[in-house]
Amino acid sequence: MSLSAKPHNRRNVLLGSVAFSSVLAAMSQAKTIRDSLPWSPNTAYPPTRVKSGKWAYFRSEEAAVIEILVDHLIPPDEHSIGGKEAGCAVFIDRQLAGPYGNSEFLYMRGPFAVGTAQQGYQLNLAPAARYRQSLKSLSAYIQENFNGRNIQALSSEDVNLVLSGLESGKIQLVEADGKIFFGLLLKDTREGFFSDPIYGGNRDMASWKMIGFPGARYDLRDWVHRHNEKYPLGPVSIAGF
Repeated sequence: MSLSAKPHNRRNVLLGSVAFSSVLAAMSQAKTIRDSLPWSPNTAYPPTRVKSGKWAYFRSEEAAVIEILVDHLIPPDEHSIGGKEAGCAVFIDRQLAGPYGNSEFLYMRGPFAVGTAQQGYQLNLAPAARYRQSLKSLSAYIQENFNGRNIQALSSEDVNLVLSGLESGKIQLVEADGKIFFGLLLKDTREGFFSDPIYGGNRDMASWKMIGFPGARYDLRDWVHRHNEKYPLGPVSIAGF
C-alpha cells in the first residue's frame, strides 16, 4: 500500500456500499420504450391559439398608440406588411396579459441594479406595468411638445422623430425611462413579427414567407444539405395551418 493511500475503514466501506446499491436500484428500474412515447407533448405549457376580439391588457387608447408605434418600427413595404397589419400589437397585448407581462417566472424582489444588456430584464416593474407607465408618460410628452396633439394627429415624420428620441435617450419622460421603454417595445415588436401566428402576430405567416422560413414543419431532412436552394413549400404554424 502507498503511504499516501487512505486506509479502508468501516465508514468508507458502508458509504461505498450505499452508492453501489443506489446504482443497482436505478439500473433495475430502467425501462425499454418501444412504439410510442410514454407522455403526451405540450402537457406542461401548451400553446393556446390567440383569438381575435377585444384587447386583453391594453386600454383602447393605449392600443391605438401601440399600433402606430409598431407600424413605424416595422413599416409596410414591397416585401411585407407592416407591424400593425402583422398583428404585433395583438401579440404584445396578449403577452402582457399573460405570464410575461407579470414576470411570473422571474425573480422580482430587490435589490435592483442596472445590469448590462447581456443580463436581460433587470427592472423593478414587470413589463405590463412598464408599458402602462411609459405610455402614460409618452402621451404627456407628446401633448406638451406638439401643441396639445396626441400621437394619432402627428405626421409620420414626427412619430419617427419621437421614436428616434426615445432610442437615443434624448427624450426624457417624466415617470418612465424612454430609452428602456423603446428597447422593450422594439424587442416585443420583433418577436411579434417573427413569432408563430398562434400567439397573435406574424399574421398569415407574412414574415416567414418573406424570409423563406419553413416554420414548424415536422421533417426537413431532405433539405438539410441542399444549400442555396429555395425551399419550395410554404411555412406551417404550430397550429398546423
